[in-house]
Amino acid sequence: MTSVPTPIPSRTQFVLEEIKRRILTGQLTPGQALVETELAAQFGVSKTPVREALKTLAGTGLVVMSQYKGVTVRMVDADMAREVYDVRLLLEPEALKRAVRRGASLDAAQAALTRADEATDTAERSLANREFHRALYLPCGNPLLGRMLDEVRDQAALVSAVAWAADPSWEREAAEHREILRLALAGDADGAGQALHAHIASFVRRAFPEADPTAQDQEGQA
Repeated sequence: MTSVPTPIPSRTQFVLEEIKRRILTGQLTPGQALVETELAAQFGVSKTPVREALKTLAGTGLVVMSQYKGVTVRMVDADMAREVYDVRLLLEPEALKRAVRRGASLDAAQAALTRADEATDTAERSLANREFHRALYLPCGNPLLGRMLDEVRDQAALVSAVAWAADPSWEREAAEHREILRLALAGDADGAGQALHAHIASFVRRAFPEADPTAQDQEGQA
């Protein structure tokens, strides 16, 4: 039987993924201008794939399109961090608890954790960490919940890239990831959810103290 060849990614998809990779690894920094003609020349394509890729990235919140300033990488500030991580704190621990309670496989999370530990550069480690978190919430049994979390993945990664550039905290996060996975594999849904909540909250608290996403909860409990 003749195998069907894997479709070659479109030029737009190639440009999209490459620009995204450069943003999330810090090669393109917040506020940096993204000029269509320059990017087209770098990638050896016409301006059309670049324009379409930038529109898609604007939709995911990674770039900002302005009539006066053109297209720029989105700036990261405390307000953005608070918004993105507030969504993660509300949804991600619950998704993990549901995945554990339904006995979903977490093999993909284990594999991502191993890739992160074996990573040889920042880009590889960042990608593995993103896949680790996704592998925890995706098997929650609610596709809509998974898609909602997918929608903030890129923005969360942008916040992380900025924070890691200023204060690398890979080892601490790796240890927290291992503990989250240990609890999940042990079937402790509540413990895993609490550990994940603490992990997400502590990261943004360290990176953007003024954006502590748990502050409102604490005020409400006072």
